[in-house]
Amino acid sequence: MTRLTFQEIDDMRNERGRSTLLFITDRCPVGCAHCSVDSRRDSPTIKDFELFGEIVEWLVAQDYDVIGISGGEPFVERRGLSLAARRITEEGKRLVVYTSGVWAKKPDPPAWIAEVLDRSTTVFLSTDAFHQEGVGDGHYVNAARAIQRSGAWIVVQVLEVDDMVQRAADLLRAAFGPRWEDYAELHPLAPLTAGRGADVFMRTKHRPGSAFTACGALTSPTIRYDGVVSACCNERTIMGWGPDGLRRRATDGESLGIAVQELEGDPLLRAIGSIGPGVLTAHPRFADLADTPFTSICDLCWKMLDRTAADAEPDPLIAAIATTLVAGGAVQS
Repeated sequence: MTRLTFQEIDDMRNERGRSTLLFITDRCPVGCAHCSVDSRRDSPTIKDFELFGEIVEWLVAQDYDVIGISGGEPFVERRGLSLAARRITEEGKRLVVYTSGVWAKKPDPPAWIAEVLDRSTTVFLSTDAFHQEGVGDGHYVNAARAIQRSGAWIVVQVLEVDDMVQRAADLLRAAFGPRWEDYAELHPLAPLTAGRGADVFMRTKHRPGSAFTACGALTSPTIRYDGVVSACCNERTIMGWGPDGLRRRATDGESLGIAVQELEGDPLLRAIGSIGPGVLTAHPRFADLADTPFTSICDLCWKMLDRTAADAEPDPLIAAIATTLVAGGAVQS
């Protein structure tokens, strides 16, 4: 099995058509106060397995090199995760799974979980002080060791707050000893102000609209278990917030393909994902946004999408930019 590091996965995400993310469930039993998608024990999960099966079959029929699976907590959705992991790897795709390790109550996980891990190229294992009540240190060490035995590379995602990064390193050392970097890497994260995280963290830094460069997230769509396709992986977008222009809904495999094509072909989204919204503030419709302060590229993107939402046809100038600069190869997406 070829293991993929965080950087290798991130590089693929920034190349259009090489990767996608399957958001398999909203449900999660951990209940972290900072959860960016507001997952709960009773949150929605897969109900229509016929549709879900068509989604998986569509995914594996595409040219994606890597398919990630996240949630929620993917391992609470046994039937869906087992099916997706099996079909993804049977078709030669590389599987990346995102988890908190809540399933690792014992050193040896149940057979079906071990099979998913065996099929995975890389497992993103999250930890921080917010997880401790639901995922104790023993759970976490068990999870890390089980993933290592499967042969998958471990990417430990941890908030870059207080001493959380050092604590994560200490847990890896407890799991593997001083040579823990042979099996895992640490990837610090900035806190997200989405979901329940909006009540815990806040953004304080602002930049003018003209300063924002290309958004790499728009090169890799997110597909929910219920057929909702998001143009990016923004947590608020996945949960239904923000402009409708960032989402499409599919009812079967055929309409899923159409939904993805529509989002990937949208001139404004292609421009934001390739040359960046900062350049687009030179457009007369967005000129006032050049000096307007924004806390994130998402806020600027949403503002631009809101302004074009009522257009019956794509803005000719934006379409020309997308065609000449993006499709013409002047700027790599």
